[in-house]
Amino acid sequence: MTGPPARRRTVLATGAMSALLLGCSEYGDENDGGGGGAPGGKELTGTADVPVGGGKVFKDEKVVVTQPEKGDFKAFSAVCTHAGCVVARVSDGTIDCTCHGSRFRVADGSVAGGPAPKPLPARRITVEGDSISLA
Repeated sequence: MTGPPARRRTVLATGAMSALLLGCSEYGDENDGGGGGAPGGKELTGTADVPVGGGKVFKDEKVVVTQPEKGDFKAFSAVCTHAGCVVARVSDGTIDCTCHGSRFRVADGSVAGGPAPKPLPARRITVEGDSISLA
C-alpha cells in the first residue's frame, strides 16, 4: 500500500492545491494554477491545426492554444476570468467566452472586451517539430 496509493494522494492533493492557486493567480505569475487540465507532456494538437491569427480551444484540458504570428504559439487557461465558464472559440483575433461576452487577445490573453476583470493566465506548452504539448 506504499506505491500507487501514495502517488494517487499526491496527485489529488496537488490538484486541490492547484485549484486554490488558480483562483489567486495574477497575470504573469509563473504558476499557471494547473487549470485543472491534463498532466504535463500531453500532446494537444499539431501546429498545422492552429491557424495563424487564431487558435484552438481544448475544453477537456481547459486550455486554448493560439498562433498570433506564424510560428509563434501561445497558450492560456480556457477558463474565463469573469464567471469561470470555458471559452467557446477563437475568432477574428480574440478568444471568445459566450457566457457573458468577454473577449481576450490571442497574442497575450489580455482583455479585449466584456466583463472579464483580468487576462487569461498563461499556460506552458512545448512545440517540438509539428507537435504542441502541455509542458
